[in-house]
Amino acid sequence: MSLTAFITGATSGIGKATAYLFAKHQIKLVVCGRRTEKLKELQEELSKHTAVHTLQFDVRNKEDVFSAVASLPKEFASIDILINNAGNAHGLSPIQEGSLDDWDAMIDGNVKGLLYVTKAILPSMIAQNSGFIVNIGSIAGKEVYANGNVYCASKFAVNALNKGMRLDLNQHNIRVSAIHPGLVETEFSDVRFKGDTERAKTVYQGYKALQAEDIADIIHFVVTRPYHVTIEDLIVYPTAQASATILRKDEN
Repeated sequence: MSLTAFITGATSGIGKATAYLFAKHQIKLVVCGRRTEKLKELQEELSKHTAVHTLQFDVRNKEDVFSAVASLPKEFASIDILINNAGNAHGLSPIQEGSLDDWDAMIDGNVKGLLYVTKAILPSMIAQNSGFIVNIGSIAGKEVYANGNVYCASKFAVNALNKGMRLDLNQHNIRVSAIHPGLVETEFSDVRFKGDTERAKTVYQGYKALQAEDIADIIHFVVTRPYHVTIEDLIVYPTAQASATILRKDEN
């Protein structure tokens, strides 16, 4: 039986790498993102391997989320796997200097957006009495670090929501898991530092960071376990990283 996966934030980073890996394993895809041109390019490439449908929306927009999900054609409407990957970090400031707009963007995207998409997808999973939700968290949802305040709070919320979903959806035979990566080399830091690419590059210098493909491989492993197996909570670090604040870098 062919599975259908719904991936948010699919036009870059972990979401894009996961879409590519799923496609190679002939999993049908609903790929979602904000950038229309990127979605078009992704569809053209992935369609070489599997059936693909694209949805253009911002997870922060409640009306757009529900409208997009409701528009799915019949052959893509029954979702087996939901990857709640879309999210963002904005700024790295102490709480007293934080931007209200940045706070709204992180809470709206990382928390409310995840809730909107999950709420829109759940009816089909409940109707078929099966499904798998994978929430992409962060080590920031396990350990607060200086200047991380609201970003960490949003990821702590993801951690709590993941646990709450698992409790509430157990009666519907729906599996729920979270993956919490450490430092992953993606566009994440470009967004956090508002396009300051030079500053963003320094985040990944002097050690080997996780790659988006590493996390995609783990996601695929998690969702392909036998149905009676659920990997509840998984933290992934690059070898050079020991915690949110301890990172071994080469001195050269």
